[in-house]
Amino acid sequence: MAVPQRPGRGAGGAGGAALREIACDESGSEGEKLIGGNTEVFAHAGVGMSVEAAAECLRETRDRIRSPAVEYKANHLLRGKHRRVLVWLLGEVIPGQAHVYLVDKAYFAVCRLTDLLRGEITYAGTGRDERAAALHREGARALGPDGWTAFLEAFNDVMRGKADVGEFFGGVERMRPPGPLAEVMERLARARPRAEAYLARDPAAVPLLDPLIPALVRVVTYWGGAAIAHDRHNGLTEERISEVFPVPPAGFRLVEARTDPRVQVADFLAGTARKIAEEELNGRGDAELVALLRPYVDPASIWGDERSGRLLIPDGAGQVSA
Repeated sequence: MAVPQRPGRGAGGAGGAALREIACDESGSEGEKLIGGNTEVFAHAGVGMSVEAAAECLRETRDRIRSPAVEYKANHLLRGKHRRVLVWLLGEVIPGQAHVYLVDKAYFAVCRLTDLLRGEITYAGTGRDERAAALHREGARALGPDGWTAFLEAFNDVMRGKADVGEFFGGVERMRPPGPLAEVMERLARARPRAEAYLARDPAAVPLLDPLIPALVRVVTYWGGAAIAHDRHNGLTEERISEVFPVPPAGFRLVEARTDPRVQVADFLAGTARKIAEEELNGRGDAELVALLRPYVDPASIWGDERSGRLLIPDGAGQVSA
């Protein structure tokens, strides 16, 4: 199986005679709700296939699955009886033409907590955040996995404006966890004014707790300035896109998935990648599917779990690029 390579700027690319357009879709998007939602992983896929190649992929997929559904989605491929179709798609059809950016949502919440301690929440790249990784490990050790998850959910709710700020920070001040986490809680208690300032910002501003934002930044960087055709999404307003990209990419347009076969292939990849990664994160991974997915995964994915990261993400357990 060919390994996807980062596209260059040759013919058909950003520096060629024709501008290349990358079709994108996501799976697992729940806005800024990172903990306690329906999904634990967010996946964003970009596909560089031509319209004709994507249409042929859809025709072949329909012929193999033979479902009467008008529009095929990733969940068709994830059914056990269609496993061979998924293996065919990942292993034979789209290698070299696609990219997946994964986000472990719980770890992303820790990264945003770490940003708050630093003094700024931003979607700009920071490289691997060792402090966030260490905090994620220490939090689970000190409070237990369930206790740490409950704390992150409370933090997430406060930063979304869904819980009382005073009550949360009052609880933080009263916390006396063992080990290094105690110092983190002291620093977090002092960061309350920063949290309040974040919550007081313009409601139309970029939602920096939404993993879709760093995914957009990354896909433009990864594909070297190509134009983007993205499935329609409520969070992708013109105002937010212009804020994320002060210097806009070569082109950015929103399309209906059912009208663009490339976006439908991106839906296949994003949806199956999210499910494969989520199963591996929870210790129920499918070795064959993980191996097929791995070549597509961006090394800059935001991933905190070291065990699953070594299997899913090339060059280590993941990078924080948000």
